[in-house]
Amino acid sequence: MLTVALVVMVIFLFLRNFWATIIPAVTVPLSLIGTFAVLYVLGYSLDNLSLMALSIAVGFVVDDAVVVIENIVRHLEAGLTPMQAALKGSSEIGFTIISITLSLIAVFIPLFLMGGYVGKLFQEFAITITAALLLSLIISLTLTPMMCARLLKDESRRKHGRLYLLFERGFDSLLALYARGLHVVLRHRFATLLVMLSTIALTGYLYVVIPKGFFPQQDTGQIVGITEAAQDISFPAMSERQQALVGILQKDPDIESVASYIGPGGPTA
Repeated sequence: MLTVALVVMVIFLFLRNFWATIIPAVTVPLSLIGTFAVLYVLGYSLDNLSLMALSIAVGFVVDDAVVVIENIVRHLEAGLTPMQAALKGSSEIGFTIISITLSLIAVFIPLFLMGGYVGKLFQEFAITITAALLLSLIISLTLTPMMCARLLKDESRRKHGRLYLLFERGFDSLLALYARGLHVVLRHRFATLLVMLSTIALTGYLYVVIPKGFFPQQDTGQIVGITEAAQDISFPAMSERQQALVGILQKDPDIESVASYIGPGGPTA
């Protein structure tokens, strides 16, 4: 819930329109509910991996709806009616939305192909995100344009308050900063190309040298041992032998401490 609230807050911060925020926000619960249904059909449960996948998917599923809304609002500001803007805007951006979603899903294809125990774990992760993305695609191309046609209006000529204008000046400054940076990059295209190739080479080098494994390899410096005696030994006799063993271990200068207990099976020293 916190993730959903933060995503909706960020959307409102940039769109600064109530209905333009509600429309993509609706995509989140609908996509998550549909994903729950997919997990139920496939026999998966809500564990750490699936919950982590759902948390990541919350940030993905609103992207398609925001892109659709942005294009529809552009046509609204050009003078089209809400219905015309929704039809034209969604038809123009539909192929782009499909390509964006499929590109995101393609990232998780290697997880589908993984074998073994690790593969089984990450297949659930990949399926959860993929289901959420596909449902988000369907919602963004159907429900989102319908809600835009019913709820959005042209507010480009509306008089806004001081807070709105303050954010608008901030976004304009950010856009101007981006434009200046883009001009610098375009003036130094060869240097930009070298930076890109260097980044790719550095990524390959780091992939080779970084340690790899399912769990990080580390030495805890702990050794667990088991002591056994005859089945008919008494508790005092076992305790005496256990103390004798502990005394021998404590004489070793390489051993910092020893903990032991007597119990019915399992590690006892």
